Amino acid sequence: MRRLPAFDEIIASLALALMTLIPLVEIALRPLHGKGIDNAPLLVQHLGLVLAMFGGILAERGGHLTALGNGLANARNPALRAASTVFAKGSAAILCGMLAAASWRFVASEMDAGRELAYDLPVWWVQALMPAGFLILGARLGSRCSDHLVARVLLGLALTGAGFLLAHHFDGSTLPVIPFAIGLLAALLAGAPIFAVLGGLALALFWSEGQPLASVPLSHYQITVNPSLPALPLFTLAGLVFARSGAAGRLGTLFTACFGGGTTGTAIAAALLCSFFTAFTGGSGVTILALGGLLLPLLKDAGFPERKGISLVTSASALGVLLAPSVPLIMYAIIARVPINTMFLAGLVPALVMVVFLLIVGGYLRRSDVTPAADSARPKADLRAAMAAAWAARWEILAPVVAIGSLVSGLATPTESAALTAAYAILTQAIAHRELDVALLRRCLADCAQVIGGVMLILGMALGLTNYLVDAGIPDAAVEWVQAALPNKFAFLVALNVFLFLAGALMEIYAAIVVLVPLLLPVAVSYGIDPVHFGVIFLAVMEMGFLCPPAGMNIFFASAMFGKPIREVAVSVLPALLAIFLGALAISWIPELATGLPALLGG
Repeated sequence: MRRLPAFDEIIASLALALMTLIPLVEIALRPLHGKGIDNAPLLVQHLGLVLAMFGGILAERGGHLTALGNGLANARNPALRAASTVFAKGSAAILCGMLAAASWRFVASEMDAGRELAYDLPVWWVQALMPAGFLILGARLGSRCSDHLVARVLLGLALTGAGFLLAHHFDGSTLPVIPFAIGLLAALLAGAPIFAVLGGLALALFWSEGQPLASVPLSHYQITVNPSLPALPLFTLAGLVFARSGAAGRLGTLFTACFGGGTTGTAIAAALLCSFFTAFTGGSGVTILALGGLLLPLLKDAGFPERKGISLVTSASALGVLLAPSVPLIMYAIIARVPINTMFLAGLVPALVMVVFLLIVGGYLRRSDVTPAADSARPKADLRAAMAAAWAARWEILAPVVAIGSLVSGLATPTESAALTAAYAILTQAIAHRELDVALLRRCLADCAQVIGGVMLILGMALGLTNYLVDAGIPDAAVEWVQAALPNKFAFLVALNVFLFLAGALMEIYAAIVVLVPLLLPVAVSYGIDPVHFGVIFLAVMEMGFLCPPAGMNIFFASAMFGKPIREVAVSVLPALLAIFLGALAISWIPELATGLPALLGG
């Protein structure tokens, strides 16, 4: 029985599989019958809600719900460690119970509307997964407060139930926000999941105004059924399929053959390969795990000291955020209401600029600390070898053409383009290379569901917080205050880069996009900054956040991958941080780097 997938994995994986298949059927039927499946886009969008809830449950079971850090879980005092865990998990369970109560109020209001999804299926049936999902999440988080079976069950039910009753009883009341905010900060520092803290803060703010708590699950519902959001899990699935197969090795051979195996060639190949892989996998941590074992030996053979090689792989894996079809790039386009294909084009040149700054300013092309003998012994760039490697990796090379070409050409919607890319990855790795079997595909589906489920929970809760701030007029107040303090556009750009650097170190990138973009974009526009240019600046600076504790997950992934202390990895990437910051400043001051290509190609 233990070998069988649990219900959360089955439901989340099935939702993800249907999100891939339905757009493909729609594309196939459209030329034959003039239309496809009834309400197919709406069905796919609501599968996003299913994926969000059950993927989040799966992420909790696997210990992959994003938190600010381990809190006091690493404290030397056993009692302190235990108390930190109990407080973090217990608080999260209570908050999930509160979110379940607020979600049920939202679903109850939707029952009266009588809307149908497709084939006589009421919309509220799918929406009801929100309160059910939060109740399951709360029960599971509460059960982590004890090691004894009976106590685990009782605590899970009691804490979640207490949160449900609290929100149900006081919904519509006016309560002070300060005590709630202090408790949430303590829970966050203790290691509570970010989504629970963000959701709790949104509830507290609406509570302080006496507004209905159903506003928070309404925001969660709105973001999870956004028409463009299915592109996120589908592109991520494609990237994970490539990462789990032999694509990394074939691309590594290709890049090394193109640039040579010496110090300079290997460094360039490693930086470009890491950036490319992160754009497809949707996570720089996945890139480190997929490519770290391949690239570090190559860098050491080229004469790099081990510490410098680890630094390059760790930092270069953060640079794919600006390359299509990066998940943060799509996320910014959705939140800022900018065409996704425009953002795809806008990120290309700045991504190359960031790689150049990393290699040159970061010192990875310096030969002073490289072993000369090793460098001279490595093979040079070889056209014949590059052609052979390109032929071996031809299916991987064509993947961006499928992803970006189908979207930019207008032949497919963002969701259909992502579905085509996911299907392309699965078919090429299963049939052409015969490296993907059913067991590996199941693991890719489950891993993707975990990653995206956790991300969608954060997005939904962050949007609830953002909607409150927008309704409270915070963006307008921010425009007036910033313009009074920084009348000069270039002073604003410098301040923006510094602020985003600090935010990236403290906030998970998806939460930062949802919370900060609606607040900062109006300020940037008031200075005459194009929304596309602002988005590229935002994501370029956020790349530094991957390398800065406590939110810099690349540091932790690299530490685990290479078996080095976190402090050693963090110190090794300091030159890269300076390089990325200077690259972001250059992009800030030269808007044509971001806006030139979309203007040229009409994107």
